[in-house]
Amino acid sequence: MPVPTFRTFRTFRTFRTFRTFRTPARAIALTATALLLPALLSGCSGGGGRLTTDVADRATPAGSGTGSPFWVDPDTDAAAQAERWEKQGRTADARLIERISRRPQAMWAPGDYPRPAIARAAEQAKKADKTLVLVAYNIPHRDCGQHSAGGAHSAQFYYQWIDAFAAGIGDAKALVVLEPDAIGHIVDGCAPAEIQDERYQLISAAIDRLKKQPHTKVYLDAGNPAWIPDAWKMVDPLKRAGIARADGFSLNVSNFQSDAANRTYGRELSQMLGGAHFVVDSSRNGAGPYADGGEDSWCNPPDRALGTPPTTRTGDPLLDAYLWVKRPGESDGTCRGGPAAGTWWADYALGLARKAHA
Repeated sequence: MPVPTFRTFRTFRTFRTFRTFRTPARAIALTATALLLPALLSGCSGGGGRLTTDVADRATPAGSGTGSPFWVDPDTDAAAQAERWEKQGRTADARLIERISRRPQAMWAPGDYPRPAIARAAEQAKKADKTLVLVAYNIPHRDCGQHSAGGAHSAQFYYQWIDAFAAGIGDAKALVVLEPDAIGHIVDGCAPAEIQDERYQLISAAIDRLKKQPHTKVYLDAGNPAWIPDAWKMVDPLKRAGIARADGFSLNVSNFQSDAANRTYGRELSQMLGGAHFVVDSSRNGAGPYADGGEDSWCNPPDRALGTPPTTRTGDPLLDAYLWVKRPGESDGTCRGGPAAGTWWADYALGLARKAHA
């Protein structure tokens, strides 16, 4: 079959759907100083994460990340949408969507054949001297058969898949968020007992394979503060999965918990893991979690906002980076009028960008 392009692959990318219903919403706006300091335009305040105005963003070439060390994919749905609205005369809306398209976002490894797309992205990131952010999300029995169901059809195929994933990175600088959902679904009981041993083995092997790449960091997903509020419950599963050989753990992937809540939870979990570092997905948490959605507050909640732009300047020695792991504007699933999980939803994206206006 011909080698697919990024956009061809995009329809295969799915996202996790976590349940959240405890942490109160918070949104900390950046001060007016952010309009003057380039460092703050990259999100180094580490606060609640509202974006500054887009003046500097529009002057920054795609791929540069507005001062961030992470690579910007120039071929996202957000970039295509901004271009389309510009041609249609919807200039104001195009400028808003550029608040998404001009920020670094994670690449969710595509389908059964991830190597070609990852290799192309890795080569572009190398040329820009930036770090490629990737998500490995293909564990068998993924998402317990829910909105993002799927994954590798066997353990043997997963080993081959993660090998191809790692080979695509080559010697580029990369940061990999490893298997969102996988450990959390063991802890919450969603993953049945008969698959748990295999899951631990697969994740452990994935860490070892990815760490063979010379410039790759690996963060094993650890849920979010509202999903598994008792952090100690994550400790033994993370250890069993091999976190000691990873670079740390990730929090809040595809979720809306505030930066403050994630920092508190992350430091607590870190202490129990011997000082492990962590990263936080701040892509859509600028207004905090949705307080009125009950058990489905995780799924396309209304009136949310873009959060802290991707940066390694977090102000916390244990917090390695704020990242946009979930691509803002891509649906959580068929809820609240949304399309299938991972599908671009322009109206939702526009709402996230508009609410993020400082």
